[in-house]
Amino acid sequence: MGAVGAITVLVCVFGAYMAHGGHLLVVWQPAEMVIIFGAALGGMIIANPLSIVKMAFAKALHGWFGKGPGKTEYLELLQMMFQIFQIFRKDGPQAVEKHIEEPEKSDIFKNYQTFLKNHHAVDFFCDTMKITLSADLSQYDVDDLLNDDIKTIHEEEHMAQHAINSIAEALPGLGIVAAVLGVVHTMGLLDQGTQVIGHSVGAALVGTFLGVLACYGFVAPTASKMAIDINSEGRYLMVIKAALVSLQRGAPPLVCVEYARRTIYPLDRPSFTEVDAATKNVKKAA
Repeated sequence: MGAVGAITVLVCVFGAYMAHGGHLLVVWQPAEMVIIFGAALGGMIIANPLSIVKMAFAKALHGWFGKGPGKTEYLELLQMMFQIFQIFRKDGPQAVEKHIEEPEKSDIFKNYQTFLKNHHAVDFFCDTMKITLSADLSQYDVDDLLNDDIKTIHEEEHMAQHAINSIAEALPGLGIVAAVLGVVHTMGLLDQGTQVIGHSVGAALVGTFLGVLACYGFVAPTASKMAIDINSEGRYLMVIKAALVSLQRGAPPLVCVEYARRTIYPLDRPSFTEVDAATKNVKKAA
């Protein structure tokens, strides 16, 4: 939906401008863009380590073109956990170990590609299963462990989101920088007539316009979408956590999955009937 929003911004802003007789080529000022966006990028590099810069751009692109987990992805997750828990309950820890040690080679996980492609979720689930199988942990220990893991992941991802948000906050000021430099350039043209001066002043004002438009029309909304995506990814992990804590409590697989289902936001939550049908398919396959 990011591309749809961007097109809407551009059409409304420049369409209305042209409808009032404005000339689009006047707004095309490459030098102003280099000043504004080059300085913004440089400031971002100064303020953040390279790993955060890379993550920031990756998550910004995902915010524009990707989507968070929906009902289909959650149903697949619940079905996968039910299958693993069923094996654990029927055949014991040894039967599960081969799947969680090398999830990319697991015959079970290969059937759930959405989960398998989510590296955070795979590590979160498999590493927790490993420690619970090898150590005597209580349900409270597992709860604390998973909460700390989710908190750490969130903090790192929010640093990336903050980096993009900082660019948004800087853009209006950098637009003024570009405008001031344009005015300084104009001062050297005062002997060249009103037409030349007018064109130069107009080009300078474009800098302010571009900074404000980029901030409020594109970069700030991108940072907001990144925050929503981070929370959405965190909710996916919270669903896994609910199931794992229930398993450690000794609940049967179907109850573990139901605990997990209830932690999904209602908009994306599969119904009890849908989950029941998915788990019955797992039982038939077994």
